[in-house]
Amino acid sequence: MSKPFCFFILVDWFWLWLLIGSGFISSNLYKHGFFSANIKLPSDYTAGICVAFYVRSTNRGREERYRLWFDPSKEFHRYSILWTANKTIFYIDEVPIREVVKNDAMGGDYPSKPMSLYTTIWDASNWATSGGRYKVNYKYAPFVAEFKDLVLEGCPTDPIEQVSAADVCAEKDAYLDSQDYAIMTRKRRQAMRWFRQRFMYYSYCYDTLRYPVPPPECVISRDEKQRFKDTGRLKFGGSHHKQSRQSKRRSRTPISSSASNSNM
Repeated sequence: MSKPFCFFILVDWFWLWLLIGSGFISSNLYKHGFFSANIKLPSDYTAGICVAFYVRSTNRGREERYRLWFDPSKEFHRYSILWTANKTIFYIDEVPIREVVKNDAMGGDYPSKPMSLYTTIWDASNWATSGGRYKVNYKYAPFVAEFKDLVLEGCPTDPIEQVSAADVCAEKDAYLDSQDYAIMTRKRRQAMRWFRQRFMYYSYCYDTLRYPVPPPECVISRDEKQRFKDTGRLKFGGSHHKQSRQSKRRSRTPISSSASNSNM
């Protein structure tokens, strides 16, 4: 069944038992950073289970949904979030899957306050699989998610201190902007286009029922828009539909989601 993965410490694994969620949170708040981990999702029957790796802000509703080109329960894969003063990039392994570039129209919608890193596993039966059609079956518990090789490269800040975070984090911000993972090369843009064309099946940017006017961070691609309904979901007959049918024959369709300013 589907494996919802919501696109995020010192432990190597944790699990979910009946009606109990698990997780951990960073001991610091961070003003920008690069957050990454190798993650292996629970195996066997996992309908309704959601594993999340994210930095948290108050902004919600900026969601995209993707299928994956691999089974995330078979081996570890690296999931990463780069958050700087000017852009946010989500990665799966070495592939950038989404980029949000700050612009003046976004105003306070772009995350600017210090955030914590969270990792959770929980029962999402009410929405995760076909709107809650398939529930978590605790006969298969415990559901174990494994984490290793955590990278937490950010500027820790104390919200109580009077010193401006911008002053404290200037050096770290410059460091983040200079790293290889912050540079969107032509090859990486091609890889991101390949991923989004083949594996993205919902985008709030094309959900005109929810957002009659696209939010200011959305970069509307005419070719991309033609593939989606006004609900933001992929039209019937697209490449994702074909892939979905193949996945059903394999009885497992890995799913990932990311939400800008929030989680991946």
